[in-house]
Amino acid sequence: MREMPLADRYLRLGLAFDRIEPGFVDAYFGDPGHRRVVAEGPAPTPSGLAADARALLADLRSDTSLPADRREFLLGHVAALECSARKFDGADIGFVDEVRAYFDVDIAPADTAGYEAAHAALDEAVPGAGPLRERILAAKARAEVPPARVAEVVDALAGALRDVVRGRYPLPESETVEFEIVGDKPWSGFNYYRGGYRSTVAVNGDLTQYLSVLPHLIAHEAYPGHHTEHCRKEERLVHGAQQPEQTIFLVNTPQCLMAEGLADHALGAAIGAGWGRWAQEIYADLGLGFDGDLHERIARASAGLLHVRQDAALMLHDRHADPEDVVAYLQRWALMSEQSARQSLRFLSSSLWRAYISTYVEGYALLARWLEVARPGPERLRRFGRLLDEPLTPSGLRRELAA
Repeated sequence: MREMPLADRYLRLGLAFDRIEPGFVDAYFGDPGHRRVVAEGPAPTPSGLAADARALLADLRSDTSLPADRREFLLGHVAALECSARKFDGADIGFVDEVRAYFDVDIAPADTAGYEAAHAALDEAVPGAGPLRERILAAKARAEVPPARVAEVVDALAGALRDVVRGRYPLPESETVEFEIVGDKPWSGFNYYRGGYRSTVAVNGDLTQYLSVLPHLIAHEAYPGHHTEHCRKEERLVHGAQQPEQTIFLVNTPQCLMAEGLADHALGAAIGAGWGRWAQEIYADLGLGFDGDLHERIARASAGLLHVRQDAALMLHDRHADPEDVVAYLQRWALMSEQSARQSLRFLSSSLWRAYISTYVEGYALLARWLEVARPGPERLRRFGRLLDEPLTPSGLRRELAA
């Protein structure tokens, strides 16, 4: 095992985690021999995986053969796996330390004064009288997608975004995304990358889908979000630069924070300001009414509520608050309906996904600061392209910002 290339050891280590926690391997399209060896080998134990991770970390630290960017990438990801293995083995790891080990980021509660300012901005943006949360929920309700038409709307948005993205960030001619409606999931959408430039994007049919949300969801999961990133990295890093570590995508690693931050900026990279009017025109062709300007104003004002869900995770896991208090917190500050707050609580309570909320919160915030170094327009679009094409890390972005 020690004679095996370090990247291959990382692949086998990561694949072994899926035998401990199914779903830990989000995507794998590398050498099938690695998957076969892991599947046919002895059942791994968490303590054994932790020991293997520590041994790999030691060898990576002493290795001088890998380029610096690949070595940094592997060190951060193996350190995250070592923490996951200890967590699976029953180690008492504080939530803040867990998030730091997984995602290379430090978290802390936000100041609710920022939420109050966001509420004030929303109060101006949302017409009508009465309590703010009820007015926002009413505006959302007017943008509900009839369940029988969700697939049609998804296809229309995906086609329009694909045309824009392929002109801006070229993709292999053979790339494809298949959309499916699923149920009984803790998330609203999910990208399953199959390799060979193919993805399946699942949309949660148990949840009400909204005309105001679906442009973000399709951009996030497909164009120019997860699917686009996977395709370009497969083409450039795996086949072009011979970096096999990029053939695996593992839950609870720094890779996730980078990917979710990228995907949450995806609609901005594809359409930018005016996305509401852009979506309104697509919906009009489908015979669906939508006030794009209103919902773009609501989205812009809601950006100040970014950290609420992470605060809820800290309440639940760091301060051990009653789950009902967490639901109430989400309703108060994120202005969620009770159904949405309980869906968020389900995600935050998952043994696999409980820390993952920080990838959206801290990923979006870090990448926003990094992207905004570039001027709006072609320069910023080129900078977004680096996220699609390079094995960047949170530490690496922070160093660039400091410089």
